[in-house]
Amino acid sequence: MAMERVLNLGDLPVGHAAKVQAGGEPICLVRLDEATVKAVHDTCSHQQYSLSEGWVEGNTIECNLHGSAFDLDTGHPESLPAVKPIPVYACEVRDGEVWVDEADQRNDAPVPRH
Repeated sequence: MAMERVLNLGDLPVGHAAKVQAGGEPICLVRLDEATVKAVHDTCSHQQYSLSEGWVEGNTIECNLHGSAFDLDTGHPESLPAVKPIPVYACEVRDGEVWVDEADQRNDAPVPRH
């Protein structure tokens, strides 16, 4: 699959997260600065809670259910109770739009299935 436009950059404030769909998968977008957006699977690996409901701190997203924080580059958990990584996806900002390719996973974390 190719890059898919998922959001206007202006709809995602710096330091916040948003849930979008790409290739049928729920994706958590995190805007780190004026031009940098990261994309990870929206499902926490601990108890399948939506990560886009969490908090952004530096280069991490913290699940607001139990507090597990995940590195946005590697998907690895940086705090318990999560011990498994989350998928990280290719993401680009082009001409004020955010593009994600859910088929271009940047780590080997299993894709969550309910």
